[in-house]
Amino acid sequence: MPINISILGSTGSIGTQTLAVVDQFRTSFNVVGLAAGTNLRLLHEQIKKYHPKTVSVKREEDTKSLQKQKSPRICWGDQGNCTVATLPAVDKVVIATSGFAGIKPTLAAIKSKKTVALATKEVLVAAGGIVMHEAKKQKVRILPIDSEHSAIFQCLEGRTIGEIERIILTASGGPFRKMKIKQLKNIRCEQALRHPTWKMGKKITIDSATLMNKGFEVIEAFWLFGVPLSKITVVVHPQSVIHSAVKFIDGSIIAQIGPSDMRLPIQYALLYPGKRLTNSFKKFSFSDYPTLSFEEPDRKTFRCLDLAYKAIELGKSAPAVLTAVNDVAVEAFLLKKLPFYRIPDVIESTLAVHKPYQCSSIEEILEVDRWARGIAAKFVVKFGS
Repeated sequence: MPINISILGSTGSIGTQTLAVVDQFRTSFNVVGLAAGTNLRLLHEQIKKYHPKTVSVKREEDTKSLQKQKSPRICWGDQGNCTVATLPAVDKVVIATSGFAGIKPTLAAIKSKKTVALATKEVLVAAGGIVMHEAKKQKVRILPIDSEHSAIFQCLEGRTIGEIERIILTASGGPFRKMKIKQLKNIRCEQALRHPTWKMGKKITIDSATLMNKGFEVIEAFWLFGVPLSKITVVVHPQSVIHSAVKFIDGSIIAQIGPSDMRLPIQYALLYPGKRLTNSFKKFSFSDYPTLSFEEPDRKTFRCLDLAYKAIELGKSAPAVLTAVNDVAVEAFLLKKLPFYRIPDVIESTLAVHKPYQCSSIEEILEVDRWARGIAAKFVVKFGS
């Protein structure tokens, strides 16, 4: 029997790569639902190719152009995303939407007892406590799609939390790995968007350049694997072929190695707990990498990593503030309203004036998000001048 899947964020980078995996195994998967943003041209093509039963778009006005399609039911907005995530026939839901838009459908999918394949970082960074509590309550499995968390997940197969001494998240170091603060003062957008290893969207590429992306992954690992923050470390590995590793209490380290191809962790999550299947993707070869190197991250220059640790240490609403403020700061940089090196200043300043409090609902997290964005905008003006 094929696995019925819904893909939220189907026209984005992870969404299109998920469909590339589906193309490899057409008899193994059936695409039941798709949700997208504003790339209607690509969405039209996906509808024609995969024949989903239900489709959701971001804006109500975009439903008109899709109503010409004969088969799918058309929805829109947050409710449309939740509808696609909870279709009765669906077995697995891929959450690859950008930002906070992924939180509500993730919770809806969990409450409907769907297995969740998660790529959207903000879901666990901003709402990790709520999401993981509900997943445990509903006995729902959350499968990571990020290459780093997929690597850890694979390394931990058959192991217990008590056997873990340390989780080691690897980082490419981004395009400015060897630079110091003085050199970062004149960084332009086009430079920051040239990632040395991965081809990603603008937001996540900038996050990689500041190391905030790795900070988000630390928080995700904290929630996904249930280990203390003190047991999660980051190591810079420029070649990006060791995707992460786990050190066990006997001193052994198990690492997951592979090419820089997001389709591999996506395939693992979609087929889990099934067998590994042969694909036509490029394979890793040791001869291509005669030297692998590792180094400690420069936390003084790239302060966003420690700001992420600080946010999860503060706990409660602080991680939600972190994601919101980072969004504002990165957008300001892309719009040339804030220098690259000032991104951590905006984040640190906003965290400093926030008094964390316990959020028991998504509505409270969204309120924190609104507050943080307003404060961050003021700091953008201050540090951007």
